[in-house]
Amino acid sequence: MTPTQKTIAVNDISLVYFEWNGGADSQKPPMIFAHATGFHARVWDSVIAHFPDRHIYALDMRGHGRSTGGPIENWQQLSGDVCAFLDSQEIKGATGIGHSMGAHTLLQSAADRPDAFSNLVLFDPVILAPEFYADGTPWFTPDNPHPSIRRKRNFDGVEAMIARFEARDPYEIFERRVFEDYCRHGLLPKANGQGFELACPPEVEASVYASSRSNSAIHETAKSVDIPATIVRAKQTERMDFKGSPTWPDLASTMPQGTDMPRPDMTHFHPFEDSADAARIIAEAMAA
Repeated sequence: MTPTQKTIAVNDISLVYFEWNGGADSQKPPMIFAHATGFHARVWDSVIAHFPDRHIYALDMRGHGRSTGGPIENWQQLSGDVCAFLDSQEIKGATGIGHSMGAHTLLQSAADRPDAFSNLVLFDPVILAPEFYADGTPWFTPDNPHPSIRRKRNFDGVEAMIARFEARDPYEIFERRVFEDYCRHGLLPKANGQGFELACPPEVEASVYASSRSNSAIHETAKSVDIPATIVRAKQTERMDFKGSPTWPDLASTMPQGTDMPRPDMTHFHPFEDSADAARIIAEAMAA
């Protein structure tokens, strides 16, 4: 399945999204996919391939992929963009599927646009315990930036990016197709025509981590989302790292129709480790 790339103006940016029109089931409410920090819409391709007959949208979030936008100061900028997209497409009753930052954003968007979604499947939605948000101060600062600010920005091409990362943590646990999609769609030609650069600039990625406490009302927001919501939580680790689950274990219990799905056999990158399993979870949630 090859999607159509489209662009709309929302808020102060150009928001890019990819649309699969589907077939026999394309008249059913659509599926909307939102990605994690530092990724892009097309990392979902392997999961989306399991739904060939559905009408599907996958978004490049602000500052990621082919969408414009600079560093992010507040996560509600992200949900504001998603809500503007939902309004522009007049979407009702969709299934929202998000990973990490994208999952957090869809939960906020479902609260802000109650008719847009009929259910949610959220893979580790980066909603930490309430005390994480208590003082509201930035998690990282310009004097102490997130390590992603040092990420390599420039590459000769996709093959060079693949060669650099294929044996590195955490990419070595990704399915090969997902990893190659991450690299293939994660580079953009440089303005001077010489080589390529990351589609999510390191300063944008670092700004997402720095502002991760900004949506301090997210727990009250979660309590207001009265639709079925499956919270898929990866393994817990003793220290905060990219593979461990950041999600508060009690999150689902605070939601009117929340379902907690602990998956200690998976890391935070569950949809990329086992896209078929992620698709099964989504399909079962929609069937229920």
